[in-house]
Amino acid sequence: MRCFRCSLSVPPIQASHIRLSRLSRPRLLLCKFQKEDSVKNIFVGNLSFDATESAVRAMFEEFGTVNRVNLVTDRDTGKARGFGFVEMSNDSEGNKAIAAINGRNMDGRALNVNEAKPKENRGGGGGYRGGNGGGRQNRW
Repeated sequence: MRCFRCSLSVPPIQASHIRLSRLSRPRLLLCKFQKEDSVKNIFVGNLSFDATESAVRAMFEEFGTVNRVNLVTDRDTGKARGFGFVEMSNDSEGNKAIAAINGRNMDGRALNVNEAKPKENRGGGGGYRGGNGGGRQNRW
């Protein structure tokens, strides 16, 4: 089996590395490491706490197809946190939207719009591990 884009050959045992393309009529195979489209994930900051997903979507749809809008809310109160993410269908539309909307006023606030950065790994776990970790250690 081969990926039709990168020609990566995958043995039948590792068929989980291959998935079917949703876009193509004939069932072409894509390696899981290949993206079907280059989508643009955009960070939108300094949003009004009253902003709605439909209002943000309408603003970005002027520049192309919007796949998804996600306004981040506080998990305890459910209230908006003043920022969100917009996923656009391709890079060029996303770049046009970023250039045009960054600094634009929405509900009296200047928006901060730029390409979203991947989430960084902040390290694991939590919890306090002071002292010797609670275990008994040899003094000698």
